[in-house]
Amino acid sequence: MTNTSQQVGWEFWGSELKNRREGAGLSQEELGRRLFASHALISRFESAERRPRLDMAIQIDQVLETDGFFERLCRKLLEASPYESYFAPVAELEALATKICDFETTLVPGLMQTTAYAHAVMMAADPLAPDEVLDERVTARRDRARLFKSPSQPEYWAIMHENALRTPVGGAACMAEQLDCLTTRMRSRQVLIQVIPTTHGAHAAMSHAMKLLEFADAPPTVYTEGMFWGQLLDDPAMVKRAMATYDLLRAAALSPEASLTLIESAAEGYRTR
Repeated sequence: MTNTSQQVGWEFWGSELKNRREGAGLSQEELGRRLFASHALISRFESAERRPRLDMAIQIDQVLETDGFFERLCRKLLEASPYESYFAPVAELEALATKICDFETTLVPGLMQTTAYAHAVMMAADPLAPDEVLDERVTARRDRARLFKSPSQPEYWAIMHENALRTPVGGAACMAEQLDCLTTRMRSRQVLIQVIPTTHGAHAAMSHAMKLLEFADAPPTVYTEGMFWGQLLDDPAMVKRAMATYDLLRAAALSPEASLTLIESAAEGYRTR
């Protein structure tokens, strides 16, 4: 399914939500209250500006008594996405965020991966995948980086463990290119990057990557991911805990200036191999 047909599908999903909500005699505000969501979020679903998570589609079916209609259509559209079903809503939210804070333990965050680096990561995860499948996945990941060229580019902050710099994903040339890309973005002030050095020892998120997203007119949310699963959390207490954890990671990391020096040194090391 192409991006255009996917958008048409989500527009149909949103128009059906509006039709069935109005058929049930509910305003956006009333439906939002029943779903423990804001009326602004309902409005964005109906205009296809936001794509719902699967659990939200299930809740909508329950409130509107639509016998699984919205869940089935949501599943179909998510399965047609180039992203894993659990990540598709996150990719949508990145484009709407005013601030994104990434933390990775072993990899360069996806938003900043070069084509060669992303290809090496995906090849390692699925070595028997056909070239066209890998190319589609890499393109989808790289497309997410378009937000750095948007007039409404979000503030972007990334914290990485030094392991991400030292693991030679794709070989020395690939890593040199990848790290040069990071330093270019840092020097152009597109991003803030900090590195937690291996000498620091234990830190607040030893085995958990996370992504914090903030919005102009919606509550913040946090995304966590493991092998073959991902979870978006918008419970205020959980988001508050995640933000506190990110603060601890900032405190453990080198300053942006020292991190830039370390990344440049690592890139030079790969170039001289």
